[in-house]
Amino acid sequence: MSELKRHDARSKVQRLLNGRHEVVSAWPGYLQRVEALEKIDARLAAHPDDVDAHFERGRLLTDLSRPEEARGAYFEVIKRAPAHFGALNNLGGLLYAGGFRSAARSAYAEAVARNPANPLGHFNLGNLLREEGELEGARAEYEATLRLAPDHAEAHRGMALVLQENGDEVAAAVHQQAGFRAGAVTVLPYRGQQEPIPVLLLVGAAKGNAPFQQLLDDRIFQVTVIVADFFDLTQPLPPHRMLVNAIGDADLCGVALNAAMEIVARTTVPVINAPSAVLVTGRAANASRLSDIPGVITPATVTVAKETLAGPNAYRTVVERGFSYPFLLRSPGFHIGRHFNLIATEHDLAAAVASLPGKSLALIRYLDTRAADGKIRKYRVMMIDGRLYPAHLAVSHEWKVHYFSADMADNAEHRAEDEAFLRDMPAALGARAMSALEGIRDRLALDYAGIDFGLDERGNVLFFEANASMTIHPPAPDERWRFRREPVARILAAARNLFVERAGVRTTPSPA
Repeated sequence: MSELKRHDARSKVQRLLNGRHEVVSAWPGYLQRVEALEKIDARLAAHPDDVDAHFERGRLLTDLSRPEEARGAYFEVIKRAPAHFGALNNLGGLLYAGGFRSAARSAYAEAVARNPANPLGHFNLGNLLREEGELEGARAEYEATLRLAPDHAEAHRGMALVLQENGDEVAAAVHQQAGFRAGAVTVLPYRGQQEPIPVLLLVGAAKGNAPFQQLLDDRIFQVTVIVADFFDLTQPLPPHRMLVNAIGDADLCGVALNAAMEIVARTTVPVINAPSAVLVTGRAANASRLSDIPGVITPATVTVAKETLAGPNAYRTVVERGFSYPFLLRSPGFHIGRHFNLIATEHDLAAAVASLPGKSLALIRYLDTRAADGKIRKYRVMMIDGRLYPAHLAVSHEWKVHYFSADMADNAEHRAEDEAFLRDMPAALGARAMSALEGIRDRLALDYAGIDFGLDERGNVLFFEANASMTIHPPAPDERWRFRREPVARILAAARNLFVERAGVRTTPSPA
Protein backbone atom coordinates (compact mmCIF):
# COMPACT_ATOMS: atom_id res chain seq x y z
CA MET A 1 0.00 0.00 0.00
CA SER A 2 1.41 3.43 -0.92
CA GLU A 3 2.01 5.94 1.86
CA LEU A 4 -0.68 8.19 0.37
CA LYS A 5 -3.23 5.35 0.42
CA ARG A 6 -2.15 4.39 3.94
CA HIS A 7 -2.75 7.98 5.05
CA ASP A 8 -6.16 7.94 3.36
CA ALA A 9 -7.03 4.70 5.13
CA ARG A 10 -6.07 6.18 8.51
CA SER A 11 -8.17 9.25 7.77
CA LYS A 12 -11.11 7.04 6.84
CA VAL A 13 -10.77 5.14 10.11
CA GLN A 14 -10.71 8.40 12.05
CA ARG A 15 -13.86 9.62 10.29
CA LEU A 16 -15.67 6.33 10.81
CA LEU A 17 -14.91 6.20 14.50
CA ASN A 18 -15.22 9.89 15.29
CA GLY A 19 -18.39 10.22 17.31
CA ARG A 20 -18.06 6.70 18.72
CA HIS A 21 -14.64 6.17 20.21
CA GLU A 22 -11.58 8.34 20.38
CA VAL A 23 -8.83 6.92 18.17
CA VAL A 24 -5.27 8.06 17.85
CA SER A 25 -4.38 5.99 14.80
CA ALA A 26 -5.57 3.02 12.85
CA TRP A 27 -4.59 -0.42 14.13
CA PRO A 28 -1.89 -1.92 11.85
CA GLY A 29 -3.89 -5.14 11.50
CA TYR A 30 -6.78 -3.19 10.04
CA LEU A 31 -4.52 -1.46 7.50
CA GLN A 32 -3.10 -4.82 6.42
CA ARG A 33 -6.62 -6.10 5.77
CA VAL A 34 -7.49 -2.98 3.78
CA GLU A 35 -4.39 -3.51 1.67
CA ALA A 36 -5.23 -7.20 1.12
CA LEU A 37 -8.77 -6.28 0.08
CA GLU A 38 -7.45 -3.79 -2.48
CA LYS A 39 -5.32 -6.54 -4.02
CA ILE A 40 -8.28 -8.94 -4.13
CA ASP A 41 -10.47 -6.32 -5.79
CA ALA A 42 -7.79 -5.75 -8.44
CA ARG A 43 -7.56 -9.51 -8.99
CA LEU A 44 -11.33 -9.78 -9.45
CA ALA A 45 -11.37 -6.86 -11.86
CA ALA A 46 -9.13 -8.93 -14.12
CA HIS A 47 -10.72 -12.33 -13.35
CA PRO A 48 -14.38 -11.83 -12.22
CA ASP A 49 -15.06 -15.58 -11.99
CA ASP A 50 -12.15 -16.33 -9.66
CA VAL A 51 -13.92 -18.34 -6.95
CA ASP A 52 -10.97 -18.31 -4.57
CA ALA A 53 -10.74 -14.52 -4.82
CA HIS A 54 -14.45 -14.07 -4.07
CA PHE A 55 -14.08 -16.34 -1.04
CA GLU A 56 -11.02 -14.49 0.26
CA ARG A 57 -12.90 -11.23 -0.28
CA GLY A 58 -15.72 -12.54 1.93
CA ARG A 59 -13.24 -13.43 4.67
CA LEU A 60 -11.58 -10.03 4.55
CA LEU A 61 -14.89 -8.16 4.57
CA THR A 62 -15.95 -10.19 7.61
CA ASP A 63 -12.72 -9.28 9.37
CA LEU A 64 -13.35 -5.63 8.48
CA SER A 65 -16.85 -5.79 10.06
CA ARG A 66 -18.69 -5.34 6.77
CA PRO A 67 -21.11 -8.28 7.06
CA GLU A 68 -23.57 -7.34 4.31
CA GLU A 69 -20.78 -7.05 1.74
CA ALA A 70 -19.25 -10.27 3.05
CA ARG A 71 -22.54 -12.11 2.57
CA GLY A 72 -22.64 -10.79 -0.99
CA ALA A 73 -19.13 -12.09 -1.63
CA TYR A 74 -20.07 -15.55 -0.38
CA PHE A 75 -23.16 -15.56 -2.57
CA GLU A 76 -20.86 -14.85 -5.51
CA VAL A 77 -18.87 -17.95 -4.56
CA ILE A 78 -21.97 -20.13 -4.20
CA LYS A 79 -23.34 -18.89 -7.54
CA ARG A 80 -20.20 -20.22 -9.23
CA ALA A 81 -19.52 -23.20 -6.94
CA PRO A 82 -22.75 -24.31 -5.19
CA ALA A 83 -21.00 -26.95 -3.05
CA HIS A 84 -18.24 -24.64 -1.76
CA PHE A 85 -18.08 -25.57 1.91
CA GLY A 86 -16.24 -22.50 3.17
CA ALA A 87 -18.70 -20.09 1.57
CA LEU A 88 -21.79 -21.98 2.82
CA ASN A 89 -20.35 -22.38 6.30
CA ASN A 90 -19.15 -18.78 6.65
CA LEU A 91 -22.40 -17.47 5.21
CA GLY A 92 -24.26 -19.43 7.87
CA GLY A 93 -22.15 -17.80 10.56
CA LEU A 94 -22.79 -14.30 9.24
CA LEU A 95 -26.52 -14.91 8.94
CA TYR A 96 -26.73 -16.28 12.46
CA ALA A 97 -24.77 -13.35 13.89
CA GLY A 98 -27.16 -11.00 12.08
CA GLY A 99 -30.22 -12.61 13.65
CA PHE A 100 -31.34 -14.48 10.51
CA ARG A 101 -31.55 -17.85 12.23
CA SER A 102 -33.76 -19.62 9.72
CA ALA A 103 -31.53 -18.58 6.81
CA ALA A 104 -28.43 -19.57 8.81
CA ARG A 105 -29.91 -22.99 9.41
CA SER A 106 -30.53 -23.42 5.68
CA ALA A 107 -26.92 -22.45 4.89
CA TYR A 108 -25.47 -24.84 7.46
CA ALA A 109 -27.79 -27.66 6.35
CA GLU A 110 -26.73 -27.12 2.73
CA ALA A 111 -23.07 -27.17 3.77
CA VAL A 112 -23.64 -30.52 5.49
CA ALA A 113 -25.71 -31.99 2.65
CA ARG A 114 -23.10 -31.13 0.03
CA ASN A 115 -20.07 -31.88 2.23
CA PRO A 116 -21.11 -34.71 4.58
CA ALA A 117 -17.50 -35.68 5.32
CA ASN A 118 -16.57 -32.27 6.73
CA PRO A 119 -16.87 -32.34 10.54
CA LEU A 120 -17.05 -28.54 10.85
CA GLY A 121 -20.39 -28.40 9.05
CA HIS A 122 -21.96 -30.93 11.39
CA PHE A 123 -20.53 -29.10 14.39
CA ASN A 124 -21.89 -25.70 13.41
CA LEU A 125 -25.31 -27.11 12.55
CA GLY A 126 -25.28 -28.90 15.91
CA ASN A 127 -24.54 -25.66 17.73
CA LEU A 128 -27.43 -23.90 16.02
CA LEU A 129 -29.86 -26.73 16.78
CA ARG A 130 -28.77 -26.82 20.43
CA GLU A 131 -29.29 -23.08 20.82
CA GLU A 132 -32.71 -23.48 19.23
CA GLY A 133 -33.59 -26.15 21.81
CA GLU A 134 -33.61 -29.06 19.32
CA LEU A 135 -31.50 -31.33 21.48
CA GLU A 136 -31.93 -34.60 19.60
CA GLY A 137 -30.97 -33.00 16.31
CA ALA A 138 -28.00 -31.32 17.96
CA ARG A 139 -26.86 -34.59 19.47
CA ALA A 140 -26.99 -36.31 16.08
CA GLU A 141 -24.81 -33.60 14.53
CA TYR A 142 -22.27 -33.69 17.37
CA GLU A 143 -22.12 -37.47 17.06
CA ALA A 144 -21.48 -37.10 13.32
CA THR A 145 -18.71 -34.59 14.07
CA LEU A 146 -17.02 -36.95 16.52
CA ARG A 147 -17.24 -39.90 14.13
CA LEU A 148 -15.32 -37.83 11.60
CA ALA A 149 -13.03 -36.10 14.11
CA PRO A 150 -12.89 -37.99 17.43
CA ASP A 151 -10.67 -35.35 19.07
CA HIS A 152 -12.85 -32.37 18.13
CA ALA A 153 -12.75 -30.56 21.49
CA GLU A 154 -15.64 -28.19 20.87
CA ALA A 155 -17.91 -31.00 19.67
CA HIS A 156 -17.19 -32.82 22.94
CA ARG A 157 -18.16 -29.63 24.80
CA GLY A 158 -21.37 -29.32 22.80
CA MET A 159 -22.24 -32.96 23.45
CA ALA A 160 -21.67 -32.39 27.16
CA LEU A 161 -24.19 -29.53 27.14
CA VAL A 162 -26.81 -31.66 25.36
CA LEU A 163 -26.30 -34.51 27.82
CA GLN A 164 -26.61 -32.12 30.75
CA GLU A 165 -29.92 -30.84 29.39
CA ASN A 166 -31.11 -34.44 29.24
CA GLY A 167 -29.98 -35.03 32.82
CA ASP A 168 -27.16 -37.46 31.99
CA GLU A 169 -24.45 -35.92 34.17
CA VAL A 170 -22.14 -38.96 34.09
CA ALA A 171 -21.86 -39.08 30.30
CA ALA A 172 -21.67 -35.28 30.17
CA ALA A 173 -18.64 -35.31 32.48
CA VAL A 174 -16.81 -37.71 30.15
CA HIS A 175 -17.29 -35.36 27.20
CA GLN A 176 -16.36 -32.33 29.32
CA GLN A 177 -13.03 -33.91 30.20
CA ALA A 178 -12.37 -34.67 26.53
CA GLY A 179 -13.43 -31.17 25.54
CA PHE A 180 -11.01 -29.40 27.85
CA ARG A 181 -8.09 -31.80 27.69
CA ALA A 182 -6.20 -29.43 25.40
CA GLY A 183 -6.82 -26.37 27.56
CA ALA A 184 -9.44 -23.91 28.74
CA VAL A 185 -8.33 -20.66 27.04
CA THR A 186 -9.53 -19.40 23.64
CA VAL A 187 -8.69 -16.10 21.97
CA LEU A 188 -11.57 -14.84 19.80
CA PRO A 189 -11.07 -13.00 16.50
CA TYR A 190 -10.70 -9.23 16.61
CA ARG A 191 -12.23 -7.24 13.74
CA GLY A 192 -11.68 -3.66 14.82
CA GLN A 193 -10.00 -0.66 13.28
CA GLN A 194 -8.28 0.63 16.40
CA GLU A 195 -5.90 -0.94 18.89
CA PRO A 196 -7.99 -3.58 20.71
CA ILE A 197 -8.84 -3.49 24.40
CA PRO A 198 -7.93 -6.91 25.89
CA VAL A 199 -10.70 -8.46 27.99
CA LEU A 200 -11.00 -11.72 29.92
CA LEU A 201 -14.39 -13.43 29.64
CA LEU A 202 -14.99 -16.07 32.32
CA VAL A 203 -17.45 -18.83 31.46
CA GLY A 204 -18.43 -22.16 32.99
CA ALA A 205 -18.13 -25.50 31.27
CA ALA A 206 -21.81 -26.19 31.94
CA LYS A 207 -24.78 -24.25 30.63
CA GLY A 208 -25.84 -21.19 32.60
CA ASN A 209 -23.61 -18.54 31.04
CA ALA A 210 -24.82 -15.04 30.22
CA PRO A 211 -24.71 -14.10 26.50
CA PHE A 212 -21.77 -11.74 26.93
CA GLN A 213 -19.72 -13.12 24.03
CA GLN A 214 -22.33 -11.72 21.62
CA LEU A 215 -22.49 -8.41 23.51
CA LEU A 216 -18.76 -7.68 23.67
CA ASP A 217 -18.11 -5.74 20.45
CA ASP A 218 -15.31 -7.48 18.54
CA ARG A 219 -14.51 -4.14 16.86
CA ILE A 220 -13.46 -2.79 20.27
CA PHE A 221 -12.47 -5.76 22.44
CA GLN A 222 -9.96 -8.55 21.98
CA VAL A 223 -11.72 -11.24 24.01
CA THR A 224 -9.94 -14.15 25.66
CA VAL A 225 -12.39 -16.75 26.93
CA ILE A 226 -11.40 -18.71 30.04
CA VAL A 227 -13.43 -21.73 31.13
CA ALA A 228 -13.02 -21.11 34.84
CA ASP A 229 -13.67 -24.60 36.20
CA PHE A 230 -10.99 -26.09 33.89
CA PHE A 231 -8.44 -23.28 34.04
CA ASP A 232 -5.03 -24.07 35.51
CA LEU A 233 -4.83 -21.56 38.36
CA THR A 234 -1.04 -21.91 38.50
CA GLN A 235 -0.78 -20.25 35.09
CA PRO A 236 -0.53 -16.46 34.62
CA LEU A 237 -3.63 -14.67 33.39
CA PRO A 238 -3.59 -13.50 29.77
CA PRO A 239 -3.20 -9.72 29.24
CA HIS A 240 -6.41 -7.84 30.08
CA ARG A 241 -7.81 -4.43 31.00
CA MET A 242 -11.23 -5.67 32.11
CA LEU A 243 -12.71 -8.93 33.39
CA VAL A 244 -16.25 -10.01 32.56
CA ASN A 245 -17.85 -12.90 34.44
CA ALA A 246 -20.46 -14.61 32.28
CA ILE A 247 -21.10 -17.48 34.73
CA GLY A 248 -24.68 -16.77 35.74
CA ASP A 249 -26.41 -19.81 37.23
CA ALA A 250 -25.55 -20.22 40.91
CA ASP A 251 -27.50 -23.48 41.25
CA LEU A 252 -25.59 -25.16 38.45
CA CYS A 253 -22.20 -23.46 38.34
CA GLY A 254 -20.94 -23.41 41.94
CA VAL A 255 -17.58 -24.98 41.06
CA ALA A 256 -17.05 -22.57 38.18
CA LEU A 257 -18.03 -19.54 40.28
CA ASN A 258 -15.62 -20.49 43.05
CA ALA A 259 -12.84 -20.87 40.48
CA ALA A 260 -13.84 -17.50 39.00
CA MET A 261 -13.52 -15.91 42.45
CA GLU A 262 -9.92 -17.15 42.63
CA ILE A 263 -9.21 -15.68 39.19
CA VAL A 264 -10.77 -12.33 40.14
CA ALA A 265 -8.63 -12.22 43.29
CA ARG A 266 -5.53 -12.15 41.06
CA THR A 267 -6.42 -8.95 39.18
CA THR A 268 -7.16 -5.31 39.94
CA VAL A 269 -9.01 -4.40 36.72
CA PRO A 270 -12.74 -3.53 36.59
CA VAL A 271 -14.93 -6.63 37.04
CA ILE A 272 -18.45 -6.99 35.63
CA ASN A 273 -20.83 -9.31 37.50
CA ALA A 274 -18.54 -10.24 40.35
CA PRO A 275 -18.63 -14.03 40.86
CA SER A 276 -19.18 -13.56 44.60
CA ALA A 277 -22.39 -11.62 43.88
CA VAL A 278 -23.62 -14.24 41.40
CA LEU A 279 -22.88 -17.11 43.79
CA VAL A 280 -25.69 -16.06 46.17
CA THR A 281 -28.43 -15.85 43.50
CA GLY A 282 -29.61 -19.47 43.58
CA ARG A 283 -33.36 -20.03 43.77
CA ALA A 284 -33.45 -20.98 47.44
CA ALA A 285 -31.00 -18.23 48.42
CA ASN A 286 -32.97 -15.57 46.53
CA ALA A 287 -36.26 -16.70 48.04
CA SER A 288 -34.75 -16.09 51.48
CA ARG A 289 -32.65 -12.98 50.97
CA LEU A 290 -35.27 -11.04 48.98
CA SER A 291 -38.27 -11.91 51.17
CA ASP A 292 -38.00 -8.86 53.44
CA ILE A 293 -38.11 -6.28 50.63
CA PRO A 294 -41.40 -4.35 50.83
CA GLY A 295 -43.77 -5.33 48.06
CA VAL A 296 -41.95 -8.61 47.28
CA ILE A 297 -43.50 -12.03 47.90
CA THR A 298 -41.05 -14.87 47.42
CA PRO A 299 -41.91 -18.58 47.26
CA ALA A 300 -40.52 -20.71 50.06
CA THR A 301 -37.88 -22.95 48.47
CA VAL A 302 -35.98 -25.89 49.94
CA THR A 303 -33.71 -28.50 48.41
CA VAL A 304 -34.38 -32.17 49.18
CA ALA A 305 -32.43 -35.28 48.24
CA LYS A 306 -34.21 -37.07 45.43
CA GLU A 307 -33.96 -40.42 47.16
CA THR A 308 -35.84 -38.97 50.13
CA LEU A 309 -38.77 -38.15 47.85
CA ALA A 310 -38.65 -41.54 46.16
CA GLY A 311 -39.75 -43.48 49.25
CA PRO A 312 -43.24 -44.41 50.48
CA ASN A 313 -43.41 -41.45 52.87
CA ALA A 314 -42.60 -38.80 50.26
CA TYR A 315 -45.59 -36.57 50.99
CA ARG A 316 -44.89 -36.67 54.72
CA THR A 317 -41.43 -35.32 53.88
CA VAL A 318 -43.06 -32.55 51.85
CA VAL A 319 -45.40 -31.64 54.73
CA GLU A 320 -42.54 -31.67 57.24
CA ARG A 321 -40.78 -29.10 55.03
CA GLY A 322 -43.84 -26.84 55.28
CA PHE A 323 -45.45 -27.59 51.90
CA SER A 324 -48.81 -28.90 50.77
CA TYR A 325 -50.52 -29.49 47.43
CA PRO A 326 -50.16 -27.82 45.01
CA PHE A 327 -46.43 -27.10 44.96
CA LEU A 328 -43.69 -27.02 42.35
CA LEU A 329 -40.86 -29.52 41.95
CA ARG A 330 -37.87 -28.96 39.71
CA SER A 331 -34.34 -30.11 39.04
CA PRO A 332 -31.94 -27.26 39.88
CA GLY A 333 -29.92 -25.75 37.06
CA PHE A 334 -32.50 -26.02 34.28
CA HIS A 335 -34.39 -23.20 32.60
CA ILE A 336 -37.19 -22.49 30.07
CA GLY A 337 -39.45 -24.91 31.94
CA ARG A 338 -37.36 -28.04 31.49
CA HIS A 339 -37.61 -30.60 34.31
CA PHE A 340 -40.16 -28.46 36.17
CA ASN A 341 -43.50 -29.88 37.39
CA LEU A 342 -46.65 -28.72 39.16
CA ILE A 343 -47.51 -31.30 41.83
CA ALA A 344 -51.19 -31.50 42.75
CA THR A 345 -51.59 -35.17 43.74
CA GLU A 346 -49.66 -38.12 45.12
CA HIS A 347 -49.53 -39.57 41.60
CA ASP A 348 -47.99 -36.33 40.27
CA LEU A 349 -45.33 -36.49 42.97
CA ALA A 350 -44.34 -40.09 42.28
CA ALA A 351 -44.22 -39.55 38.51
CA ALA A 352 -42.16 -36.36 38.81
CA VAL A 353 -39.61 -37.86 41.19
CA ALA A 354 -39.17 -40.81 38.83
CA SER A 355 -38.60 -38.61 35.78
CA LEU A 356 -36.70 -35.57 37.05
CA PRO A 357 -32.89 -35.76 36.73
CA GLY A 358 -30.35 -34.96 39.41
CA LYS A 359 -29.53 -36.09 42.94
CA SER A 360 -31.53 -33.30 44.58
CA LEU A 361 -34.79 -31.53 43.78
CA ALA A 362 -36.14 -28.12 44.72
CA LEU A 363 -39.52 -27.86 46.47
CA ILE A 364 -41.06 -24.47 45.62
CA ARG A 365 -44.26 -23.00 47.01
CA TYR A 366 -46.73 -22.37 44.21
CA LEU A 367 -47.64 -18.68 43.86
CA ASP A 368 -50.95 -18.55 42.01
CA THR A 369 -50.80 -15.49 39.76
CA ARG A 370 -54.05 -16.21 37.91
CA ALA A 371 -55.98 -12.97 37.44
CA ALA A 372 -59.74 -12.43 37.48
CA ASP A 373 -59.90 -13.17 33.74
CA GLY A 374 -58.37 -16.60 34.36
CA LYS A 375 -55.06 -15.72 32.70
CA ILE A 376 -51.53 -15.89 34.07
CA ARG A 377 -49.08 -13.09 33.33
CA LYS A 378 -45.32 -13.33 33.67
CA TYR A 379 -43.17 -10.22 33.40
CA ARG A 380 -39.45 -10.02 32.70
CA VAL A 381 -37.37 -6.97 33.60
CA MET A 382 -33.66 -6.66 32.90
CA MET A 383 -31.32 -4.89 35.30
CA ILE A 384 -28.30 -3.40 33.54
CA ASP A 385 -25.79 -1.06 35.14
CA GLY A 386 -28.30 -0.05 37.81
CA ARG A 387 -31.24 0.65 35.47
CA LEU A 388 -34.44 -1.35 34.93
CA TYR A 389 -35.57 -2.22 31.40
CA PRO A 390 -38.89 -3.91 30.50
CA ALA A 391 -38.15 -7.03 28.43
CA HIS A 392 -41.51 -8.76 27.91
CA LEU A 393 -44.91 -9.66 29.28
CA ALA A 394 -46.16 -13.17 28.48
CA VAL A 395 -49.86 -13.98 28.84
CA SER A 396 -51.08 -17.57 29.03
CA HIS A 397 -53.75 -19.88 30.41
CA GLU A 398 -51.06 -22.34 31.57
CA TRP A 399 -49.18 -22.16 34.88
CA LYS A 400 -45.81 -22.63 33.14
CA VAL A 401 -45.39 -19.41 31.18
CA HIS A 402 -42.65 -18.61 28.68
CA TYR A 403 -42.84 -15.97 26.00
CA PHE A 404 -42.11 -18.34 23.13
CA SER A 405 -44.83 -20.81 24.17
CA ALA A 406 -47.43 -18.38 25.57
CA ASP A 407 -50.47 -17.26 23.62
CA MET A 408 -48.80 -14.20 22.10
CA ALA A 409 -48.19 -14.73 18.38
CA ASP A 410 -51.86 -15.36 17.56
CA ASN A 411 -53.47 -13.06 20.09
CA ALA A 412 -53.45 -9.35 19.26
CA GLU A 413 -54.94 -8.46 22.65
CA HIS A 414 -52.07 -10.13 24.48
CA ARG A 415 -49.52 -8.43 22.23
CA ALA A 416 -51.18 -5.09 23.02
CA GLU A 417 -50.63 -5.77 26.75
CA ASP A 418 -46.99 -6.54 26.06
CA GLU A 419 -46.64 -3.35 24.04
CA ALA A 420 -48.19 -1.25 26.81
CA PHE A 421 -45.74 -2.76 29.32
CA LEU A 422 -42.76 -2.06 27.07
CA ARG A 423 -43.94 1.48 26.35
CA ASP A 424 -44.58 2.53 29.96
CA MET A 425 -43.41 0.04 32.59
CA PRO A 426 -44.28 2.19 35.65
CA ALA A 427 -47.85 2.67 34.42
CA ALA A 428 -48.24 -1.04 33.68
CA LEU A 429 -46.83 -2.25 37.02
CA GLY A 430 -47.69 0.50 39.49
CA ALA A 431 -45.61 2.33 42.09
CA ARG A 432 -45.51 -0.54 44.62
CA ALA A 433 -44.12 -3.03 42.11
CA MET A 434 -41.60 -0.53 40.74
CA SER A 435 -40.30 0.15 44.24
CA ALA A 436 -40.06 -3.59 44.88
CA LEU A 437 -38.07 -4.14 41.69
CA GLU A 438 -35.69 -1.37 42.67
CA GLY A 439 -35.22 -3.10 46.01
CA ILE A 440 -34.41 -6.40 44.29
CA ARG A 441 -31.97 -4.63 41.97
CA ASP A 442 -30.15 -3.05 44.89
CA ARG A 443 -30.04 -6.30 46.90
CA LEU A 444 -28.66 -8.33 43.99
CA ALA A 445 -25.90 -5.78 43.25
CA LEU A 446 -25.26 -7.24 39.78
CA ASP A 447 -24.23 -5.29 36.70
CA TYR A 448 -26.35 -7.50 34.44
CA ALA A 449 -29.29 -9.66 35.51
CA GLY A 450 -32.96 -10.31 34.89
CA ILE A 451 -36.01 -10.96 37.04
CA ASP A 452 -39.15 -12.95 36.20
CA PHE A 453 -42.26 -12.24 38.27
CA GLY A 454 -46.02 -11.89 38.43
CA LEU A 455 -48.30 -9.41 40.20
CA ASP A 456 -51.04 -9.95 42.74
CA GLU A 457 -54.20 -7.88 43.11
CA ARG A 458 -52.43 -5.44 45.50
CA GLY A 459 -49.56 -4.79 43.13
CA ASN A 460 -47.02 -6.92 44.97
CA VAL A 461 -44.25 -8.56 43.00
CA LEU A 462 -44.72 -12.34 43.08
CA PHE A 463 -41.11 -13.35 42.65
CA PHE A 464 -40.26 -16.30 40.38
CA GLU A 465 -36.52 -16.03 39.78
CA ALA A 466 -33.65 -13.60 39.24
CA ASN A 467 -30.27 -14.49 37.80
CA ALA A 468 -27.37 -13.28 35.70
CA SER A 469 -27.82 -15.70 32.80
CA MET A 470 -31.04 -14.40 31.23
CA THR A 471 -30.86 -13.85 27.49
CA ILE A 472 -32.70 -11.32 25.36
CA HIS A 473 -33.26 -12.34 21.73
CA PRO A 474 -34.09 -9.84 18.97
CA PRO A 475 -37.66 -10.42 17.73
CA ALA A 476 -38.29 -12.35 14.54
CA PRO A 477 -38.65 -10.29 11.32
CA ASP A 478 -42.45 -10.39 11.50
CA GLU A 479 -44.65 -7.29 11.56
CA ARG A 480 -46.47 -8.67 14.60
CA TRP A 481 -43.30 -8.06 16.62
CA ARG A 482 -42.51 -4.62 15.27
CA PHE A 483 -43.42 -3.05 18.62
CA ARG A 484 -40.71 -5.15 20.35
CA ARG A 485 -37.77 -4.12 18.17
CA GLU A 486 -36.93 -0.77 19.71
CA PRO A 487 -37.29 -1.88 23.37
CA VAL A 488 -35.14 -4.96 22.77
CA ALA A 489 -32.56 -2.89 20.89
CA ARG A 490 -32.48 -0.52 23.87
CA ILE A 491 -31.66 -3.40 26.24
CA LEU A 492 -28.92 -4.77 23.98
CA ALA A 493 -27.43 -1.30 23.54
CA ALA A 494 -27.42 -0.79 27.32
CA ALA A 495 -25.55 -4.07 27.78
CA ARG A 496 -22.98 -3.21 25.11
CA ASN A 497 -22.51 0.26 26.59
CA LEU A 498 -21.93 -1.28 30.01
CA PHE A 499 -18.80 -3.01 28.74
CA VAL A 500 -17.56 0.01 26.81
CA GLU A 501 -17.94 2.38 29.74
CA ARG A 502 -16.41 0.04 32.32
CA ALA A 503 -13.43 -0.49 30.05
CA GLY A 504 -12.82 3.26 30.09
CA VAL A 505 -13.37 3.77 26.38
CA ARG A 506 -13.96 7.48 25.99
CA THR A 507 -16.82 8.49 23.74
CA THR A 508 -17.38 11.75 21.94
CA PRO A 509 -20.71 13.13 20.73
CA SER A 510 -21.71 12.23 17.18
CA PRO A 511 -21.34 15.10 14.70
CA ALA A 512 -24.59 16.89 13.88
